[in-house]
Amino acid sequence: MKNFFSFMALCLRQLARDWRAGELRLLALAVCLAVAALTAVSFFSDRLQRGLARDARQLLGGDVVLVSDQALPNDFSSQAVAQGLQVARTISFPSMARAPDDQGAASRLVAIKAVGDGYPLRGVLRLSSGHGLPEEIQAQGPGPGKAWVDPGVLEALNLQVGNQILLGDASLQIEKIIQNEPDRGAGFLNFSPRVMMNLFDLAATQLIQPASRVRYRLAVASPLNDDQLSKRYQAWAQAEIERQQLRNVQVEIFDTGRPEMQQTLDRAGKFLNLVALLAALLAAVAVAIASRDFALRHLDDCAILRVLGQSHRRIAAQYAIEFGLVGAASSVFGVLLGFMVHYVFVALLATLLTTQLPEPGLWPAAFGMAVGLTLLAGFGLPPVVQLANVPALRVIRRDLGRPRAASLMVLLGALSSFVMLLWVVANNTRLAGVVVGGVALAMLCFAACAWLVLVLLRRVVQAAHTPQWLLLASRQISARPAFTILQVSALSLGLLALVLLVLLRTDLIKSWQQATPPDAPNRFVINIQPDQTQAFQAHLQQSGITQFDWYPMARARLLAVNQHPVSAEKYSSDRAKNLVEREFNLSYSAKLPPGNKVVVGAWQPEEPGAWSVEEGLAKELGLNHGDTLRFDMASQIIEGKITSIRKVNWGSMRVNFFVMLPVSDWPQATPTYIAAFRAPAQQGFDSQLSRAFPNVTNVDISASVAQIQSVLGQVIRAVEFLFGFTLAAGLLVLFAAVTATREARTREFAVMRALGAGSRLLAQVQQTELLGVGALAGVLASTAAMILGWALARWVFDFTWAPSPWVPLLGALGGAALALAAGWWGLREVLRRPVVETLRQAAYD
Repeated sequence: MKNFFSFMALCLRQLARDWRAGELRLLALAVCLAVAALTAVSFFSDRLQRGLARDARQLLGGDVVLVSDQALPNDFSSQAVAQGLQVARTISFPSMARAPDDQGAASRLVAIKAVGDGYPLRGVLRLSSGHGLPEEIQAQGPGPGKAWVDPGVLEALNLQVGNQILLGDASLQIEKIIQNEPDRGAGFLNFSPRVMMNLFDLAATQLIQPASRVRYRLAVASPLNDDQLSKRYQAWAQAEIERQQLRNVQVEIFDTGRPEMQQTLDRAGKFLNLVALLAALLAAVAVAIASRDFALRHLDDCAILRVLGQSHRRIAAQYAIEFGLVGAASSVFGVLLGFMVHYVFVALLATLLTTQLPEPGLWPAAFGMAVGLTLLAGFGLPPVVQLANVPALRVIRRDLGRPRAASLMVLLGALSSFVMLLWVVANNTRLAGVVVGGVALAMLCFAACAWLVLVLLRRVVQAAHTPQWLLLASRQISARPAFTILQVSALSLGLLALVLLVLLRTDLIKSWQQATPPDAPNRFVINIQPDQTQAFQAHLQQSGITQFDWYPMARARLLAVNQHPVSAEKYSSDRAKNLVEREFNLSYSAKLPPGNKVVVGAWQPEEPGAWSVEEGLAKELGLNHGDTLRFDMASQIIEGKITSIRKVNWGSMRVNFFVMLPVSDWPQATPTYIAAFRAPAQQGFDSQLSRAFPNVTNVDISASVAQIQSVLGQVIRAVEFLFGFTLAAGLLVLFAAVTATREARTREFAVMRALGAGSRLLAQVQQTELLGVGALAGVLASTAAMILGWALARWVFDFTWAPSPWVPLLGALGGAALALAAGWWGLREVLRRPVVETLRQAAYD
């Protein structure tokens, strides 16, 4: 036991000495940054997922919800009651709301929601009694004769709390203002502001007619939060739907019922995970370079220990414990830093989080520790542990005992463990594959290109007509081929991350923002009649609206594909069944609409008998280029061939269609028109439009557009915040790569100074070497970043990638500048150290 304590004391003294000498700080900082970046993302993701799972029932309004476009049979509610479940019914549909004649008679398209007893089963309604008044919590819906409305309804109709609102043939009193509705959801039925009423008053309105677009919801919940009871009812309901062959009936749970929140957060997570992956990869390179430099510095120390009788095992254990303590301490600091940073994500993404997150768990902390120790064990320990094999003869023969490359098994084990951890971090197969595979391939290309440049450099640069400083610099680079290749590869990898981050910020994130630009349309107007075309467009122009989408629209039902009749029974997915049972909105235009890209076939203007189909619809229905489609349009049978398949940007908030004809005129159709535009910020625009064209339906999606743009801004701020970790990790790699040859440079420059070389000449040699290596690394990194960015845009984030052709040139300039700056900071003592001191300590290779 005494020997153990004395051995541990020796390890601690050695650790303190190496730390004071600054030989472990770079390595510890790299581990700390990697752990902090990964842990911050893990803490946030873990809390978010656990919070969503906890509050799934509140977001749905129940444990299980049945949704249909027709009234559900009573069996579903009676079975739920028989199983001891609570039941609540809601009916939602769009309709026009009006103000009384004595209050202006303004009208507005609203989303009506009629709720029954017990609504909401999960969650609470937050209401207020007037503008500026405090919120109040309500556990049930409005009573008979009362209505609760969104603030936008009062503004559009110029009404106040206590006034009457007209819905069809009924008149209801506005009692409360809705501040938060737990199961609001998204979609066309919820684009417009909400009017909530009691289910008892629905019949008096006479609003539901045979052609009305209505959504019926039956929510069930266990009063005792019994998950098994809810799951049994879910299984029964799904089996009953299949047995009765009910169409357009869906069973919703959280994963399927609220996809809009999940998709937004998933996309944010991809960006955050990408930055964390880059930080971890860069940290691994920095740890590997720093540990090898550490091993080179301690060769003589280990040789002396061998002379004094220390065993291989004791020396290896001594350094393993030292590195283990450094790794554990760095990982703990990284976990603490990541824990603090994740609160920044919570603040930046506050409006996406409609619920209070649970307390942080222990899993992210354990994961961060595992990452830190894996980094150090896999990439830091192998060259250091080899110090135990340094022969005692190195005291005399200074060329002996240099660390060799790690054995293949050790290297494979380290890489496998690290890749597995990165795969867990990415939580996305494509993201992990593109980043990890792309970086690995880039490293091989960097090494190969550096070797080719060395070969060319030896042949091109000759002593005859070459300046002395350039000749010495080229010989310095050529004399250390292994070091040069390592340095160029490490510099290139660090610059790759930096350039990729810049490109992501300026191009990829910009493309994401442009998907819903600030001037995106916030009004959709449908049911415009052909004889109103000129008058409606003139009205828009008089209001200052000069840019708007304008397309004809005709309704038709798909009858057959390749002469084979279509029916819902032929498809397995609910979405495919719904598509073939409903009518399509067909349109035509000789010009390809903005935001549409042909991915198969060609868009030929004025091509007769041609159909252009949206890519998602083609996949859902199994349609292919060249298939024949038959539609029934107002009792007219129309056939055509699919000549193109389009990829549509549905997030652009523009007018888009599943099926289009590439013609400017379609005589068989009797269309109505749809318009999309950005409404001017003037009071009463919507009211004037409704009075001028009372038959049209004006859908205001301002709130949805504003919410999407707000979400994008928050996600981008969160990503940019985490970029700081990767930028720091990239600079660490640059610094480590440049300073890895510090001792060798010191000895070489000392010899040249002893032979008469001046400090100015040596400074020129060093600057030329750094500029050349940095410029080469910048070109390689920029080219790789463009390719990797394209792959991420194409396969992960689904954006169009169009980087500037000037990127490689700018990368070369930036790489040269960063390498020179890192060299000035890390190598500034090389030219200052006295020659005699250097020669006394020299260890020639």
